[in-house]
Amino acid sequence: MKNVLITGGAGFIGSNLAIKLISKDYNVTVLDNLSPQIHGENPEETSPLYNRIKDKVRFINGDVSNKKDWEKALIDQDIVVHFAAETGTGQSMYEINHYNEVNIMGTSIMLDLLTNSKSYSVKKIIIASSRSIYGEGKYESSKHGIVYPKERDERDMLKGDFNVKCPYSNENVKLLPTDEESKIHPSSIYGITKQVQEQMCMVVGKSIGVPVVAFRYQNVYGPGQSLSNPYTGILSIFSTRIKNGNNINVFEDGQESRDFVYIDDVVDATILGIEKQEANFNVFNVGSGKRTSVVTVAKTLRRNYNSKTEIKVSGNFRLGDIRDNYADLTKIEKLLNFTPKISFEEGISRFTNWVNQQDIKNDKFDESIREMKEKGLLK
Repeated sequence: MKNVLITGGAGFIGSNLAIKLISKDYNVTVLDNLSPQIHGENPEETSPLYNRIKDKVRFINGDVSNKKDWEKALIDQDIVVHFAAETGTGQSMYEINHYNEVNIMGTSIMLDLLTNSKSYSVKKIIIASSRSIYGEGKYESSKHGIVYPKERDERDMLKGDFNVKCPYSNENVKLLPTDEESKIHPSSIYGITKQVQEQMCMVVGKSIGVPVVAFRYQNVYGPGQSLSNPYTGILSIFSTRIKNGNNINVFEDGQESRDFVYIDDVVDATILGIEKQEANFNVFNVGSGKRTSVVTVAKTLRRNYNSKTEIKVSGNFRLGDIRDNYADLTKIEKLLNFTPKISFEEGISRFTNWVNQQDIKNDKFDESIREMKEKGLLK
């Protein structure tokens, strides 16, 4: 199997995967609409991600919401890596129809074509899922054992209490690494769309005999990440703020945390899913297996950039945001022999060194904040 279609292949993860697959003698086709939110208004001039791959792949400027673009892209493909999606958690809460059209309906077009046409030779599907499908994830209650808390109460957060509570006793609970058998209960529209994508692919793949592998990626970062998209990628958002001399607004109490996984590790894990039969019809967490607080991220970036930018822990919060989540990697270590290689300290050093070589991008974060406030999603 050597012909690979990567939807969203001009994006951050997709372009890095494309380059690695080309080095392994795969023939790569990319289907991407070159969204201005990621690539700018003129990708030829403003998108290093696109320019990195454009002469190395068969490139189709198209949209996964368009059936004709899918029909063209799927011809002679052995593997489909489906990355194309809208990804901003906050933005998904007010662009609901758009997220549904791209993430869910776009995926359904692909699956419908593979089910009802004999014109295609696809032998495996890789679907990009997300840690967001777990909602608040896995916790331990002193009274009730393992629990999967609901979204946090807005009334508590307005009082400055950002802790996750036991759904039965309302006591504070202890964070645990989230494994693949954990409860699926997303707290954002984005998370719901990723859950549906994953489930649709698994169900249809089994019915038509095409193996599916789903990767629940944690917070992916690294050189090449869009520095102009204010809706996703906290390292990029903070870096653009710092480079523009703007203060950093850290939400909640700053102790909310994420599992940051370096792009090279994500690409390696994805290729294992492509190449190993042991991956077929399985879902895998992909992360570092460690949690890092948001205020630690801000302080590390400020130090690496040698900046005096003020870090303001504001107490603001977004509805739909989770408190903490980090991946249990036991399954992917056991079945695919995957272990992340790049520590957060090394990864963020590589990232900031790359940012220092880039032109300073316009900081659109305040604009995104105004949008969320207008929609009642930022408190």
